[in-house]
Amino acid sequence: MTLEINEIQKGMIIEIGNLPYKVLDLKHLHLGRGGAVLQTKLKNLIEGNVIEKNFKPSDEIEEVEIEKIKLKFIYSHRGNFVFQRIDSHQRFNLKEDLIGDKKNYLRPNLEVEGYLFKEKLIEISLPPKVDLKVIEAPPGIKGNTKQGGTKAVILETGKKINVPLFIKTGDIIRVNTERGEYVERVKTS
Repeated sequence: MTLEINEIQKGMIIEIGNLPYKVLDLKHLHLGRGGAVLQTKLKNLIEGNVIEKNFKPSDEIEEVEIEKIKLKFIYSHRGNFVFQRIDSHQRFNLKEDLIGDKKNYLRPNLEVEGYLFKEKLIEISLPPKVDLKVIEAPPGIKGNTKQGGTKAVILETGKKINVPLFIKTGDIIRVNTERGEYVERVKTS
């Protein structure tokens, strides 16, 4: 679908040179007699690089058709993250630079949403909260409240996070993936 420059919004995915770009930022500029220009910051969803591009009203801008699918994270190896489609055994790889900080929340068998562009996985989105195991936690010292009653622990994914003093090694905790914060300890029976 062809878009006018005033229809482009932040977060939208457009196609430039047969590649999908996510609109990270945009600004409408009105130049004296020159007319309007749309100044954008775009992220290439295949290569991961960010570019700046200006569009004039006469430019043809195509909105990208993206297929949303359910995936399960399988494993990572040497900067490649492998996912499997839940409704089939089809597998997809995503490079670490495209995953970014999301790698801190990926544990085997975690279900995520995937976005396909021309049958190629270009992005994933995590659930709002995930349960992760604490693999390293210093002992909580009673009366140590100068740090607000928290301590830093290491999760199974390697991420460090601040948690309350009562959390210990082996506990399963729920983490907010958007803010990267401790939510609660998960009861295990």
